[in-house]
Formats: sequence, structure tokens, C-alpha cells
Amino acid sequence: MSATHLNTPRGPVHHAVLGDVFLLRRLGDRVVDRTRDLILILLATGLIIVGAYLSFQVPAISLGSFYVPDNPYVPLTLQTFGVLFAGAALGARRAAAASFLYLAIGAVGLPVFAAGSDGVHGAGLDTIISVGSSGIVLGVTGGYLIGFLVAGVVVGALAERGWDRRGRRAVVAIAVGTIVIYAIGVPWLAVAANLSAENALHYGLFPFLPGDLLKIVLAAGVLRLAWRAVERDGAAR
Repeated sequence: MSATHLNTPRGPVHHAVLGDVFLLRRLGDRVVDRTRDLILILLATGLIIVGAYLSFQVPAISLGSFYVPDNPYVPLTLQTFGVLFAGAALGARRAAAASFLYLAIGAVGLPVFAAGSDGVHGAGLDTIISVGSSGIVLGVTGGYLIGFLVAGVVVGALAERGWDRRGRRAVVAIAVGTIVIYAIGVPWLAVAANLSAENALHYGLFPFLPGDLLKIVLAAGVLRLAWRAVERDGAAR
């Protein structure tokens, strides 16, 4: 794999993503591609799990999950940062694998999902979807979890086309991923909690926009700084 880009006979140019370049510089050819893929997927999955535990409790910071006042549905965590940054660093295929692994770990019962209003971290497939006596039952935050998977793929695909390497494009790529999460999460919340469109936006979107703007800028900034470090390292060699 070239540290610059991969040329395919047809279609767009595919650039090496940050994770590949980073590991190639440090491990070289000592590990095969599949091992490198596994390392990146496990690291990204861990980053998403850590994001579920890094949340904010008003007025102090804690390991509980922060709920916007009067919001019993959606917590504020750093998971979106982890998901979108991982997408940019891994590319579409491995970002999908990392998000799928995260969902699978939670679905089998390990408490890796964001904490509820009671402070208990979610676990189990019913956090996303289940089948009850009245039919299919959607978990109120299930749409956001599914959105993580889709958003990681979208951001990863943009990163493979070089969007993560320059500040403005990186901001756009991360912003698009954020929009994808809410495009799935908010309607899902409305159905799951039987909310009107107005209330779904009130509980599931509007309170989080300031924090998301900060996370978009932060993720894009970290990507840009990382690529600058890679470029300096390459020049030094």
C-alpha cells in the first residue's frame, strides 16, 4: 500500500488513510495487512467505548452520562467524536467493522453503550431494537447507534478520497458524518418515544448542536495536525 494513494483502474483515486500511514511508519512491513486492519479496528472500537464513558454531569464532570436538563432520552457523550475520527483514520470498510464490533459487544450484554438517566450504562440488543408482544420495539437511542455505523462509513469514504487532509474539507467530512447520525437518530427517537417531530428535535438534536460544532472543529483539527506531523516526518526521512 502506498503511503500516498492507491490507484485503481476505474473510479476515483483512493488515498491511504491516517491509520495506515501511522502504522506503516512505525511497524513497516513487519505486520501483514490483515494484522494491521485488526489493530486499527480494535483501537477504533476501544475509542468508541471510551467515548461512551466520557460524558458530563452538570455541574461537575463525572463518568456518568450527562442528560440535558429535562431530557430523559438522549445523553451527551464523546462517542460521536470517536466514531467520526475513527472513520477518517480507518477508511470506510474498517470503520464499519469497528462500529459493528462495538454494536455486537453491546448487543451481547456488555455495558458499552451510553448510560441512561439512572447512570447505568446500556447493554443488550433491546437498547437498539427488540420484539415485544405488540411487535417491534425500538430503543430510543438505537437510531444514533445505527447512525454511528453509517456515519463512519461515509466519513471513511471521504477520507479515502483525501478529504481528511485539509482543514476545510475535513470539517465538511466530519459535519456530513454528524448529519448522518442525526438523520437516522432523530426520526428513530420520534418513533421509539412516540414524540412529535418538534419534540424529537427538541430532545434529540437542538441541545447537542453547540457541542457537536466543537467536536467537528476538534476532530478536523486533530486530523490536520496528525497529517502535518506525518508530512514533517516524511520530509525528515
